[in-house]
Amino acid sequence: MNWLRDFVRPKLKRLVGAGKEMPDNLWHKCPGCSQMIFHRDLEKYLHVCQHCGHHLRLGAAQRLEMLFDDGAYEKVTWRAPAQDPLKFKDTDSYTSRLKAARSKTGDQDALLAGVGRMNGLPVVIAALNFPFMGGSMGQAMGAGLVAAARKAVDENAAFIVIPSSGGARMQEGILSLMQMARTTIAVEEVKEAGLPYIVVLTDPTTGGVSASYAMLGDIHIAEPGAVIGFAGARVIEQTIRETLPEGFQRAEYLLEHGMVDMVVPRTDLRDTLIRVIDLLLNPEPGRAVEGSDQDIDLLEGEILPPARSHRPGAVPVPGDD
Repeated sequence: MNWLRDFVRPKLKRLVGAGKEMPDNLWHKCPGCSQMIFHRDLEKYLHVCQHCGHHLRLGAAQRLEMLFDDGAYEKVTWRAPAQDPLKFKDTDSYTSRLKAARSKTGDQDALLAGVGRMNGLPVVIAALNFPFMGGSMGQAMGAGLVAAARKAVDENAAFIVIPSSGGARMQEGILSLMQMARTTIAVEEVKEAGLPYIVVLTDPTTGGVSASYAMLGDIHIAEPGAVIGFAGARVIEQTIRETLPEGFQRAEYLLEHGMVDMVVPRTDLRDTLIRVIDLLLNPEPGRAVEGSDQDIDLLEGEILPPARSHRPGAVPVPGDD
């Protein structure tokens, strides 16, 4: 017996009217605890399960709206590269796959970038959209990240990148792998300008993306439970013929082994980024950051795990007292 189909849907139909067709996306199943979450609750908690704290994947547009002041930003644009330069085809043509991904997401490619402000501070954010071909890196993403990095330099703004990707886009072959070097150079231009480059590692950050710009940040912040690595755990185990440690490639494991600076719940992410950006743009040792309850020692370069945010209107993290 399916309780959602046999009990919940009929009751909802009675509430909204028997003659109306019920949409299929009102309820979502948490991958962490298998609890059903009502779509309004999912939006309220920023796609974090209120039952177990599992962080569900979030689209690029949602991330930009969540971080910028009042959700307002100006899109960064760039010239689109040649489509399907290799005329690649497997079970379907690359052109057809691009068309399907654009129809599904409403985006032209896997990267969305915007310029705006966070607590009044100038910021450029580039976020990847995993539903668009697994957030894979091709020429368009490379062009977009270069454009976003140069926009940060032009605006004298902090540069935040939020990867969510399976790696290089195989349909573009060597042209995709070339973006690893291209994006690395773009990141160096930001650093040479003396501007902060911050990476928010989300689930998943793997392959060529993790082997290039995603692991070059001045500060690396990870979301809880995010998978971060190059090759998949199963591939590694089959290659070295050993069982990997518990939690291998998860954000918490990387924090314990010094690969990331912080693991921050999504509900605290905006506040944490504002404090870090403020300190990096205005590096005055001993200066108190307004509204900060996080310990950051600029002299030692040590960043301690963030305290819970208690700002007005902040969404409570599941498990908080």
